Amino acid sequence: MPNTKSAKKRLRQNVVIRNRNRADRSIVRNLIKKMIKTLKEGNLQEAENQFRSVCSALDHAAAKNIWHKNTTSRKKSRLSHLILKVKQSAN
Repeated sequence: MPNTKSAKKRLRQNVVIRNRNRADRSIVRNLIKKMIKTLKEGNLQEAENQFRSVCSALDHAAAKNIWHKNTTSRKKSRLSHLILKVKQSAN
């Protein structure tokens, strides 16, 4: 347990920040799962629209240091390759 006044305040702040980061990560993960589910159902146009929102959410997470920028780049790259693979198999 913190002893000083400033340490107590930092503990309170850390709890709020941790909860906010968890919520943001959860939103991004749910968007990714939703996009992959849409791809598996075969709705390519809707998946591409969802991909734009996923990229936006990932960029927001990288800007807020929730995830490292390379992690978000890797996730975006893998999702775009997944879309391309589905496009090529549809043709």
